[in-house]
Amino acid sequence: KGLENHTVGSGFILLGFSGHSSLQGLCFAAFLVIYLVVLTGNSLIALITVVDSSLHSPMYFFLRNLSFLEVCYTSVTLPKMLVGFLMEDGRISFLGCAAQLYFLVLLGSIESLLLAAMAYDRYTAICDPLRYTLIMSRGLCIRLVVGSWIAVVPVQVGQTYQVFTLPFCASHDLHHFFCDVPPLLELACADTSWHRVMLYTIILVFAILPFSLIVISYIQIIRAILKIPSALGRHKTFSTCSSHLGVVTLFYGSATVTYLKQRPRDSVDADKYLALLYIIVTPMFNPVIYSLRNKEVRIALKR
Repeated sequence: KGLENHTVGSGFILLGFSGHSSLQGLCFAAFLVIYLVVLTGNSLIALITVVDSSLHSPMYFFLRNLSFLEVCYTSVTLPKMLVGFLMEDGRISFLGCAAQLYFLVLLGSIESLLLAAMAYDRYTAICDPLRYTLIMSRGLCIRLVVGSWIAVVPVQVGQTYQVFTLPFCASHDLHHFFCDVPPLLELACADTSWHRVMLYTIILVFAILPFSLIVISYIQIIRAILKIPSALGRHKTFSTCSSHLGVVTLFYGSATVTYLKQRPRDSVDADKYLALLYIIVTPMFNPVIYSLRNKEVRIALKR
């Protein structure tokens, strides 16, 4: 009990790039630029899809919510990382770590469900275009977004509570850039089998299941595209969907490998660098993929 209280009082130390002290300045500059790109790009998409009446379709409604999530998602981890690089101090309080973990897994799970909703939107638009406006009504879009929040919030509250009621060992060194479930479980001085089962169940429900629905949607979409007689029409339709598919592959692929693969002690460096893909790279490329490759967004941006 005394050891647990000591951990609560002193918090954790995020090691991050601590083994490469000569790169701290370079890392600060690089991650600052990335953060500004994420904030500017995603905020611009959200603003354009609100003020431009031509972008008030369901697809851009989901895109606006995705951009909002990306801004919040990166803001949970990157500011703390930047402070750590600048001050060369990776300390984070117990409550700060708990809050970071909660919002990280919360926003990540919601984004996973939102990507599945976007795939369903594309499936309906391409495979059932005559009934698209009837099926993808504004009410349904709102229910899908609100339902994602309602489904995820209590689950992630429970997971965060379970992790932070564990007794932690004397070492407070967290071999990661931010507070995440797998590295925190590595520090626990108790049997974490149940916690890992809980983690895998959450990954199954909020990652693998949505990804499976996305794959099924795109199989139907590809079948519909192959039936288009015009080669130009096939190319245009597939180009629209390939943007979403690119984001999906990067997000689900890196996140699933990070959380589900076995974690030998010598793999902690690989794990934390892999985590940067879904924490930083996906939010950074989201505005590029959805705006520069989208004619309607480019026209709205010029206006």
